[in-house]
Amino acid sequence: MWRQPVRWVIRRAEGIRGLSPPNTARSHGSSCVGSGKPWVRPGGFDTGLKTFNSLSKQREPLIVAREGVATWYSCGPTVYDHAHLGHASSYVRFDILQRVLSRLFGITVIHAMVITDIDDKIIRRSLEEKVSPAAIAALYEEEFKRDMLALKVIPPAVYLRVTENVHHIVAFIERIITNGHAYVTNEGDVYFDIQSIGSRYGRFVGAVGSQGEPGSSNKRDPRDFALWKPSKPQEPSWESPWGRGRPGWHIECSTIASCVFGSQLDIHSGGIDLAFPHHENEIAQSEAYHQCGQWANYFLHSGHLHLKGSPEKMSKSLKNYITIKDFLQSFSANEFRMFCLLSKYRSAIDYSDSSMLEARAALGTISTFFHDAQAYMKGQLQCSHVQEDFLWNRLAETKSSVMDALADDFDTPRATTALLNLVRHGNCQLQPVSTADGAARRPAVFGAMVAYLRDILDVCGIDLHTQEADVLSSSGSLEAVVDQLTYFRNKVRAFALAHQDASATGSPTKPGLHPERIPLLKACDALRDDLAPLGVVIKDRGASSTWEINASRRGPRPQHEGSETSS
Repeated sequence: MWRQPVRWVIRRAEGIRGLSPPNTARSHGSSCVGSGKPWVRPGGFDTGLKTFNSLSKQREPLIVAREGVATWYSCGPTVYDHAHLGHASSYVRFDILQRVLSRLFGITVIHAMVITDIDDKIIRRSLEEKVSPAAIAALYEEEFKRDMLALKVIPPAVYLRVTENVHHIVAFIERIITNGHAYVTNEGDVYFDIQSIGSRYGRFVGAVGSQGEPGSSNKRDPRDFALWKPSKPQEPSWESPWGRGRPGWHIECSTIASCVFGSQLDIHSGGIDLAFPHHENEIAQSEAYHQCGQWANYFLHSGHLHLKGSPEKMSKSLKNYITIKDFLQSFSANEFRMFCLLSKYRSAIDYSDSSMLEARAALGTISTFFHDAQAYMKGQLQCSHVQEDFLWNRLAETKSSVMDALADDFDTPRATTALLNLVRHGNCQLQPVSTADGAARRPAVFGAMVAYLRDILDVCGIDLHTQEADVLSSSGSLEAVVDQLTYFRNKVRAFALAHQDASATGSPTKPGLHPERIPLLKACDALRDDLAPLGVVIKDRGASSTWEINASRRGPRPQHEGSETSS
């Protein structure tokens, strides 16, 4: 499930490259960058979206090389420890973007990701644990994949490990040297020569700082970065023309992306912390290797995740992180996706229990509407006159607003607000009454609203029906059993609510309940309250009742929702 054959992905990418020349950039419509080479608007197929391109620092029309297909490369994890919510926010946000691009705009996304399975951090961890670097990498790679599955992130078409591609990396470095853009030191290091590309370097300088990397004192320029490092004792190493060693960090992404997509890439994504120096150096290496003017046409960067009140991003080095596994003990994947939808993918995002409860409440509002609308469609919920034309118009407006928002740099907060407004309008029409007033029922419009909301949430990776089914399954309950239980309770409740006539109560004007039936009402209230912590929420609607599954209600007994006998 997780890995398509590499040959298949490469053949698919070669087919794309064969039908679309690798260098189709046009000079018109370019946007100047503060430093580095100006971005050039590519030729190709206009998707109808605009997205913020870090290369031009502004919104640009999203144009892909081949109609209906987008090539997409993303930097994967360095697998030396547990993945945390900072990683999750980036991967989930870009998963939402890819789903929107594919499901709403008809663009097939061919996504490749690298797994960094050899690195200084992996080596340090292996020495601490007294196991091989390969064992550390394999352990945390599988955990990362399990975490992504738990968060409902669609896996890329292919994962490629650095250790399985070292021979490609060596050949990539050799060609950069041949092209005059890298040099070898006496110690056996290979460095990229920044001065060889002049003003072309610096597209992302200032994104998160621009300090040079540490390394040999024989570097020609402090900004020069390592393509190859000589091995040290107890470190994994590979043969190369410059002696045994291992790749630098940046070269792995350039090599592997080029192996799959060649000299032209539509979209490259990653966290904003990777913009400089990692993505900057990827561009320099790739364009030096391919001798092309613009290797990747669009860079999309996600904002950092912060613990609320902290100016620092969530990271392992700062030890201020929450692992994905721990997070999913308290909140669901659906709730985390709603949390991500409520902010723009490019924005920094504050994480806290209160922000997660806000996301949970938004999902709860939608889920409640689903159940009320379905109860109305089944005839279980009596309402006053429904303004059908008004709701049809609101539905059409919502569809248009959502598409406009998502076409404008994937503006998920604006799209989500439009969806919640539609739910609000629907709820306003679903006001229960005790007795039917003879108004004609209008179930079709509610069916259309529920279907649309389910579809658009599914596009974003949220499936409320699955969440309900999980609760039913885990509690050992069956939908039919809850239906029959609610039906029986309705019968008992209706009997208990029957009023005596006025003469029996001693009041000429005010009928009352039969006193001997009041314990039945109390039993109905107790049953409702006892089921709520199990995730089964019964709602009394005038003379009838409906039920729904609400996973967030599972746990300690909530406060009573009110008793029929308290008044």
